[in-house]
Amino acid sequence: MTIADYLLLISTISIWSLLLVNVVLIIAGYIYYIKTEKKAVPQIKGEIPFVSIMVPAHNEGIVIVKTVEALLRFDYPHERYEIIVINDNSSDNSAELLAAIQRKNPTRQLHIVNTDAETGGKGKSNALNIGFKQAKGEVIAIYDADNTPEKTALRYLVAELTNDERLGGVIGKFRTRNRDASLLTRFINIETLSFQWMAQAGRWQLFGLCTIPGTNFIVRRSIIEAIGGWDEKALAEDTEISFRIYMMGYRIKFQPKAVTWEQEPQTLKVWFRQRTRWVKGNIYVIVKNTPLLFDRKARKIRFDILYFLSIYFLLMTSLVVSDTLLVMNLMGYLTTTLAGFSGLLWLLAILLFIVGTFITITTEKGEMTLGNVGIIMLMYVTYSQMWLFVAAYGMVMFIKESVLKREAKWYKTERF
Repeated sequence: MTIADYLLLISTISIWSLLLVNVVLIIAGYIYYIKTEKKAVPQIKGEIPFVSIMVPAHNEGIVIVKTVEALLRFDYPHERYEIIVINDNSSDNSAELLAAIQRKNPTRQLHIVNTDAETGGKGKSNALNIGFKQAKGEVIAIYDADNTPEKTALRYLVAELTNDERLGGVIGKFRTRNRDASLLTRFINIETLSFQWMAQAGRWQLFGLCTIPGTNFIVRRSIIEAIGGWDEKALAEDTEISFRIYMMGYRIKFQPKAVTWEQEPQTLKVWFRQRTRWVKGNIYVIVKNTPLLFDRKARKIRFDILYFLSIYFLLMTSLVVSDTLLVMNLMGYLTTTLAGFSGLLWLLAILLFIVGTFITITTEKGEMTLGNVGIIMLMYVTYSQMWLFVAAYGMVMFIKESVLKREAKWYKTERF
């Protein structure tokens, strides 16, 4: 066997190993969805806890009114929750819009925190820490500024938390409210349902673990106080805080019936910037938490650490190597005896991708359509390959920014 053969064999084994892990997660996640669908959400146990809902917002005038109005419509007892909007160094009309909402709702506990360039403008984590100083709730809820949660979302999340002392937090699901805006948003809708929420459900079913998604989640106030707030160096503050909650011995549960709808990027430029930020943020969390692989106290979360390592390093490297070798073989630049066998496995992987992805979206009403089969097929040869480029670019930018030690700032997702 040549060096090319060995490289192709190792890459193929790595890719298929991760594909099989994904299959296991899909099966486990599907089982959890079926169980959840048949089971009613529990009632809030004991005294209804006071909740502080925090909304970090930077130049969100286009969407912030709809978000706050949705939060005000929660069927949670109005006297038992407050809304704190951190209008963080915004230069648009957000302050005026928020002030108008306050005037319309004088009896509600709606607080607006306006920061300037000196106190704010340093990213989502910093904004959350500013808001937390004013929060009174024993439970903290976070919603992004483009969210319109369903009226039951907060009650469902709190009910789960009050019924299990082992839970440090509870996460709900976010859905794509502009899924029909473009082909890109159709891709994102399927990506969200399949590769995020089914994986979350599978990890909860198998390991009792979930990663906080950044919005539509609650966490105990005592935990935020114990860990000293949000890490202001973390771009993926949601993933980062998840690991710290794990290390305190708590679990994070996924309740798929607690739903919020959010606006997703409608153009490639906006999508690319958002996903690059996610990659850089997750790599920061991986680098920060990799030493936990050798910590006995972290044995329960080793799967998550290995999972993130595999996705962002092993899978990306294996895909690049295998694709490069197969293309070079077709062009005659090198010869590998495994090209035919690897090509067959590649076709099987595509089939597995299409079938597995379609199965994951059947849990949602209106998604099990023939049109979505075509979207998934197109998604493999376009959107999935774009992710590979974003992952590689994000890694390079992470290394560059780490060397330059740049200060954290808002990475604004353009709204429509």
